[in-house]
Amino acid sequence: MTDQAVEHEVGRARLRKEDARLITGQTNWTDNIQVAGLLHLAVLRSPMAHARVTRVDVSPALERPGVVAAFSGADLAEGLGSLPCAWPVTEDIVLPDHPPVAVDEVRHAGDPVAVVVARDRYAAADALEAVEVDYDPLPPVLDLEAALAEGAPLVHAGKGTNRCYTWPLATGESFESVRQRAEVTLKRRYHQQRLIPNAMEPRAVVVTPIAASGEYTVYSATQIPHILRIMLATVTGIPEHKLRVIAPDVGGGFGSKLQVYGEEAIALAVARRLGRPVKWTESRSEGYLATHHGRGMIQDVEVAATRDGKLLGLKVDLLADMGAYLMLVTPGIPILGAFMYPGIYKMDAYDFTCTGVFTTRTPTDAYRGAGRPEATFAIERIMDELAAEVGLDPVELRRRNWIRHEEFPYTSIAGLTYDSGNYEAATEKALALFGYDDLRAEQHRRNERGDPVRLGIGVSTYTEMCGLAPSRVLRDLRYAAGGWEAASIRMLPTGKVEVVTGTSPHGQGHETCWSQIAADVLGVPFDDVEVLHGDTQAAPQGMDTYGSRSLAVGGEAVHQAATKVVEKARKVAAHLLEASEQDLEFVNGVFSVKGSPEARRTIQEVAFETFTSHDLPDGVEPTINAETLVEPENFSYPHGTHLCAVEVDTETGATHIRSYVCVDDVGRVVNPMIVEGQVHGGLAQGIAQALYEEAVYDDEGNLVSGTMADYLVPSAADLPDFVTGRTETPAASNSMGVKGVGEAGTIASTPAVVNAVVDALRPLGVHDVRMPCTPERVWRAVKEASA
Repeated sequence: MTDQAVEHEVGRARLRKEDARLITGQTNWTDNIQVAGLLHLAVLRSPMAHARVTRVDVSPALERPGVVAAFSGADLAEGLGSLPCAWPVTEDIVLPDHPPVAVDEVRHAGDPVAVVVARDRYAAADALEAVEVDYDPLPPVLDLEAALAEGAPLVHAGKGTNRCYTWPLATGESFESVRQRAEVTLKRRYHQQRLIPNAMEPRAVVVTPIAASGEYTVYSATQIPHILRIMLATVTGIPEHKLRVIAPDVGGGFGSKLQVYGEEAIALAVARRLGRPVKWTESRSEGYLATHHGRGMIQDVEVAATRDGKLLGLKVDLLADMGAYLMLVTPGIPILGAFMYPGIYKMDAYDFTCTGVFTTRTPTDAYRGAGRPEATFAIERIMDELAAEVGLDPVELRRRNWIRHEEFPYTSIAGLTYDSGNYEAATEKALALFGYDDLRAEQHRRNERGDPVRLGIGVSTYTEMCGLAPSRVLRDLRYAAGGWEAASIRMLPTGKVEVVTGTSPHGQGHETCWSQIAADVLGVPFDDVEVLHGDTQAAPQGMDTYGSRSLAVGGEAVHQAATKVVEKARKVAAHLLEASEQDLEFVNGVFSVKGSPEARRTIQEVAFETFTSHDLPDGVEPTINAETLVEPENFSYPHGTHLCAVEVDTETGATHIRSYVCVDDVGRVVNPMIVEGQVHGGLAQGIAQALYEEAVYDDEGNLVSGTMADYLVPSAADLPDFVTGRTETPAASNSMGVKGVGEAGTIASTPAVVNAVVDALRPLGVHDVRMPCTPERVWRAVKEASA
């Protein structure tokens, strides 16, 4: 063990230590797992959106080569309960049963109706065509408003309604009172189209049973191994302590793997029944039907203001598409957004109502941003409309209404306490990088000469709530779990360090960032730190990864656990150096006596002395390991300003992003390179919603955008170069001053792009283009305005 100075790690653009094994294939992902005697599952899915299942005969499939077993929903119903919903947002919410395999009725195209088990995946897939199923068609339920009308066909006939819940929030003055004194009122309707997640790695699950002890290991491409373990125990009745869940290296999630899926429960039930390990891996086209979708809302938004642009009140009425069933957090996703519709703005009244509606489509749930992108889109779109109505520049209108930096901490009209921020600084920096005034001047010249290719400038100033917590707030929102996070630090005898985290990464770079945090606190080399995660046996406590909570909650837990290690080591070091603890300094991993720098011990030497325990203070246990559970006192609130310039060909509808600038404030930055990657990825997904992606259903409820040939996912070639910048106002809610970053780009970029498209076309009489702003929709908007 050597005494060496350690370079400051937090703030350093370290290459990710995970990437060497990921990009060379020297890693383990779920579909890569092979065990002796492995069987493969294939799932037969309903081709109809809504129908009674009158007969299922799996016996013909058993005659196919390689087939070991086949099951209908009725066969699996015993010992396999309803899939869980952990967020019943109101007392009177309608909670229908959700069988992993349909028994009597299918409620969306892709609903499972039978399972085939074979010796290889191709034999299992081929045998699906032999299963005989008779359907009695029922009317599909697709239109959110029509679904609520009296006499509408019902998705769940036994519940008597398609209304899942109604959740209200009203604060400040009544909206009616501010409407009466307002000089300007505007109403707009915005559509949040359904989006289909496209993670690099499809979903997959492998279950290996140990029949003698009744134990099961579940490998799953999941974001939530700890939550999955609890929920699988509930669904299958297998005791939780007999379940081990492992999330290997997971190739992306974006919320789509924040879920307890039927296929995970099915694989566990089949492995239990057959006493054999089983694997299921989703095909890409299967995922379009069966992986939950994102977004899916109608937003009716109204603002009241004075003629000089002062915002007085905001009213929001949402219809949120639940899809056919309530999955893990389906009802709560729109409620997360409820607190963010006011955004960064001051006002006197806020009135929000969300109505969840059942339809015969794939269930919706979390997708990058989860409720907050929808909220930001609505407020930022209507702020642009208000600016046009009162004749103000969109940036100037925002300046007149946003919370000023000297007003922090600030309690928003929705009841959240924003702890820190500086919207002025972020906006000024973004405007300078963008060349805002020059672009406005160019836009004016092009409009004056009637250029058929119009220039549009879009503005989006945003904040978001992330770092899902505190637990008492989640309790008040009727969320079933808490918002804490766990971490432990193990100092090994040789001086190396193991960090055990309850977060579960799927591309975010936790191993690198957590190593940087621990290395800084402990004063050990970065390469001496190993991070363990994603295994409920190795990391028994955790609340997992979603909602940009990993750094602000999980990283903070690592920081606090490492700090505990230093304090425990201080007691041992003081004894070894025959000094008082108060007389010790700790710098770069070295304890030294004040005034006698030659009297010193490295923390790694202390770890070894503790291991031998030959000379410890009386009453001190032989370890300096430490663990902690962090309960945040508040959410974290990143913010920023995004600016987009587009050129729109009014003759063809083609839209080209000419430049994109964003300045984000994510508090203290641990690794700038990782932050930059998160921002770029978020921008890609937000721009994709604005211009490219949409799940489209026909009148019978069939998904007609069910492959990558029909559902347009943009590549790098379809996206512009991004100019990014940062300002830094540290969070006050954690000791590191960090805020979330993973979802910020997605939240801010969609309204920036759509505002730019509409801004280009506003002189032609266009006030909205429904997303995605495809060339056809843009062209039709121009033609309808001219007519």
